[in-house]
Amino acid sequence: MIFVDGLTFPTDSSQERGALVTLLEHPKLVSASNSFEAMQEVKLSASKEYALQGRWVYVFQREFATVDPALIDVHLIGGFEDVLPKQANGSTRSETQAKGDGYSFPLCTKIIENLRKGKEKFHIQTLFVLGHNTKRDSQGNAYPVFNGFLVKTSTGSVIPASFDRTTRCPDEIVRRIRISASNEDPTWNGKLLETYDTQNDRFVIAPCSWTFWQVHVALTLQDLSDEEILLECSTSPSAEGPEFVDNLRRQWDYLIKQPLWNLTFPTRHPRVFEWTADGSWKRCLFSPQDSWNEDGAQTSLQMT
Repeated sequence: MIFVDGLTFPTDSSQERGALVTLLEHPKLVSASNSFEAMQEVKLSASKEYALQGRWVYVFQREFATVDPALIDVHLIGGFEDVLPKQANGSTRSETQAKGDGYSFPLCTKIIENLRKGKEKFHIQTLFVLGHNTKRDSQGNAYPVFNGFLVKTSTGSVIPASFDRTTRCPDEIVRRIRISASNEDPTWNGKLLETYDTQNDRFVIAPCSWTFWQVHVALTLQDLSDEEILLECSTSPSAEGPEFVDNLRRQWDYLIKQPLWNLTFPTRHPRVFEWTADGSWKRCLFSPQDSWNEDGAQTSLQMT
C-alpha cells in the first residue's frame, strides 16, 4: 500500500495512466525532487571525516534495511531515463519499452507495483528517477544526476552522496556477487536481500548459491578488454563511473578463485559482521548450536 503526503495513493487514476507516471507528476513528489536536485552531493570516504559526523552503513541496489516495519519511508533515487521519451522514429515511450529498449522505466514500474501490492504502509518521500534524475550532454547521451544518497536516520533527511570503495561496509565483493547470483538461486525468488540488521547494528549476509555456469561466464568475461567489458556488461556504457569495470573484475576474480559457493557459506550459514570499538567491521563466528532456515532466516544464534 502506497501513501503520499499522508494520503493513500488513489488506484483509479493509477489504473488509467500507470501508477509510476502518476506519481512522477504528483506535486508533493515533484517538489521533493526539485529540492533534492538543488542539493550539493556529498562525497564519502573513510579517510575523510564526513561533515555531519556519525557513522553510516552502505546498502547496494536490491539490498535493504528496515528501521521501523510499521512505518516505511521510501526514497527511490537513481534510475535515469536511458531512452528518450520520444524516439527519432516517432515511437512513444510505452512502445519503446514494449520493444525492450531501456531498462529504468520497466524497473521503476515494477518496484512501484510491488509497493502497491504490499501489505505494509510504504510512504513515498522521494521519487527522483527517470526524467527527474536525467541530464544530457551535447550529443544527447543521458546521465544520472545522482547515483546514490545518504539518509540521516535521526532526522530522516536525505542527501545526494557518492561512495568510494572504502565506504561500502563489510564483505563488498560477496554482497555484489550475491546480488547477481540471487537471480538464479530459487531460495531468493521474488525476495529482496535484507542485509543490515538495524536492531542489533550488524550486517547479516544470508547465504546464496552460484553455479559453475556463472563461474564459466566469469572466466570468459575476465579475458575481455576494459572497453569490451563496458560495452558487453553495461546497459548504459556512457554513464558508468570509473570503478565499473574494476568492480566487475574483482567479482569475477573471486568467483574464479572460489567456484564452490558453499565454501563462502559453509552449511548455509550467513556471514555476520559487527561494528567494533576501533571503528571497523569484525567477522563473527558461529557456534554449533546455530540454526537457520533454508531461506537464511535466523531461528537461533549465539555469537562467540
